[in-house]
Amino acid sequence: MKIFGDARSTNTRKVLMTLCELNMPYELAHVDFALGEHKQPAHMARQPFGQIPALEDDGFMLYESHAMCRYLNDRAGGSLIPRESRSRAATDQWMSIEAANFSAHAMKFVYHYLLHVEHAQRDLEQAGAALDKTLGILARQLDKQPFVAGAAFSLADICFIPYFEYGMLTPAKDSMARHPSVLSWWSKVRERPSWRKVSAPA
Repeated sequence: MKIFGDARSTNTRKVLMTLCELNMPYELAHVDFALGEHKQPAHMARQPFGQIPALEDDGFMLYESHAMCRYLNDRAGGSLIPRESRSRAATDQWMSIEAANFSAHAMKFVYHYLLHVEHAQRDLEQAGAALDKTLGILARQLDKQPFVAGAAFSLADICFIPYFEYGMLTPAKDSMARHPSVLSWWSKVRERPSWRKVSAPA
């Protein structure tokens, strides 16, 4: 299993954490953003949108992190997606919520405060309001259950984790800190061996 990406990338980290949770061996081939390698022909052949990560498994190529995580779980016969239909649907729902209602807003704070890509104050305020809404809905879930999609750790948790790691280093932390159940979830999942391995400094 070969992953083409950057160990600091949120989407790459989703895939690497999934691999670690499933105890699947892999090789990480570094794609250097600073050198523009993600836009070079070699990588564009793997990922036509010029994004990361991309996956190669014995000649099978795949891109888009959610699809990759689902594939890896199926490939390993893993339990990161429940087999029961309603629990499976809940996992898919929360993975979609991360993509549609959380990550883009969190990343505005990450880009502005950590990567120094300027965003207008109005954009940050709008992103903060959107985060507050999603975090409030997430908190109501976590008031009732230990993990994002239910009683068991799943891909839904994995998809949120990288954004919390970086978001907690920005003023977005204030939105996250308003919800005790969210903070309790974060303090628990950040200690998983898979995440500690993926997020360890190079």
